[in-house]
Amino acid sequence: MLNDATSELVKIYRQRSKLRVWVRSRLWVQVILAMVLGVVVGTTLGPTFGVVRPETAHTLGSWFALPGKLFLGLIAIVLVPLVFSSIVGGLAGAPSEEVMRRVGLRLGVFIIATTAAASWIGVTLAQLIKPGAGMEQDVPSGGDIPTSVEGFDFKVLPDLVVGVLPTNPAASVMEGDLLAIVILAILAGVAATQVRPERAAPFLSLLDSVMSISMTIVKWAMLLTPFAVFGLMAQLMMQIGLESLLGLASYVATVLIGLALLFGIYLVLLALLGRTSIHDFFAAAGQTLLLAFSTSSSSAVMPSTIQAARRLHVPEDVASLVVPVGATMNMAGTALYQSVAILFLAQMSGVELSGAETLLLVATLVGSSIGAPGTPGVSIAILASVAAGFGIPAAGLVIILGVDRLLDMCRTVVNVTGDLTATTILRNAIGDPSAQKAGN
Repeated sequence: MLNDATSELVKIYRQRSKLRVWVRSRLWVQVILAMVLGVVVGTTLGPTFGVVRPETAHTLGSWFALPGKLFLGLIAIVLVPLVFSSIVGGLAGAPSEEVMRRVGLRLGVFIIATTAAASWIGVTLAQLIKPGAGMEQDVPSGGDIPTSVEGFDFKVLPDLVVGVLPTNPAASVMEGDLLAIVILAILAGVAATQVRPERAAPFLSLLDSVMSISMTIVKWAMLLTPFAVFGLMAQLMMQIGLESLLGLASYVATVLIGLALLFGIYLVLLALLGRTSIHDFFAAAGQTLLLAFSTSSSSAVMPSTIQAARRLHVPEDVASLVVPVGATMNMAGTALYQSVAILFLAQMSGVELSGAETLLLVATLVGSSIGAPGTPGVSIAILASVAAGFGIPAAGLVIILGVDRLLDMCRTVVNVTGDLTATTILRNAIGDPSAQKAGN
C-alpha cells in the first residue's frame, strides 16, 4: 500500500516537472498565463470589487507595472539604432536598384490600400451599428480635452512636405521621431548603394555591429516579458475596471468587430499572396502578437516582429527593411479605430457627415494613420485634431479615454499582423529563392 502511494507521488512529481519544463521552454505559454493572471489580479484589486482603496490600487498598479516599464525602457534604448541599422542594412543588401524600387512601390501600395480599406470598414460599421446613438446626454464638458483645432490649410502643404525631412537628425533622435529617423535611414541606405563598395564597407560593418549589439539588449529585455505582461495587464484592469467596458459595450464591440474583419483580411492575404498557412503564421508569430497586445506598441515589439518574419522564411534583407518602415507607417488598425471613434463622437454630438465629408474623412485618416508613431496613446491626440477639423466636438473623448488602452492593445496586434503580412508578401522581392531559408 505504501509502495503504491509512493509510486503515485513519484508519478505526480514527474508530471509536474515535465509541465514546468514545458512552460519554461515556451515563452508564449508564459505570456498567456501572465496575461490571465494579470486580468484576474487587476480586476480583483480594481474598482470592480473594491478590495483595496483607490489610492492603494494606484500605488499597487505602479509597482505591478514596473517590469513592463523596464521592458519598454530597454527597448526604447535600442530602438533608434536598431531602426536605423536595419533599414540601411536592408537597402544596402539589395542586389539592385530595380529590386529596391520594386519593394518600395509594392510596400507603398500595400500600406495605402490596406489603410484605406481599414478606414472604410470602420466608417461602414459605425454607420450600420451607430454606437453613439442615444448617448447625446452623456457627453461631458470638455475639461482638458481640446475642443477646437485649426482646420487644415492646403497652402501649407509644401511646408509640411519639407518639414518631414530630418534637417536636424540629433533632434529627431532626442525626440524619438521615428518617421524622421526612417526617412534618414532610407536616404543613407540608398546613398550607400551609390558609392564604391570599399568606401561603404566600414560604414555598413559598423551598422551591422550596432544591430548585433542592439539585438543582444533586446534578448535581455525579453527575459522580463512574462513579468511585464502581468504587470501591465494588472495595472490596466485596476484602472478601468469592468464597468467601463460594459458602459461602452456597443462602441467597444464595433471597434473589435472591425479589427477582427481586418485581421481576417490579413490572414487571407497571407494565404493567397504570401503562400503561408494560418497554422504556420501563428506558430511563427503568436508570441509576437501576444507581446504586441500587452505592450500596445508596434515599435516596442519591432525586434520580435523581425524575428517572427525570419521564422516565416522572410529573407533578412526584406525583414530588416520592411518591418521598421511598417512599424512606423503601416497603421491600418489605427485608421479603423479612428474611423469608428470619429463617427461615434459625431453621433453623440448629433453631427451629420455628408457623403463627400465621409470620403474626405477616410482620406484624412489614411494620411494621419500612416504618419502616426507606433506608441501608446498617440491616437487620442490625432483623434482630437481630426474631429475638430470636421466640426465634431472633441469633448466626448473623455468618455472613450477609459477604454482606449484596451482598444490600443487590440489594434496594435492588427498593425503588427499587417507588418508581417507585408514582409511575407514581399519576401521574394529581394534575393533569390534560396535566401528564404536564411531565417531558419
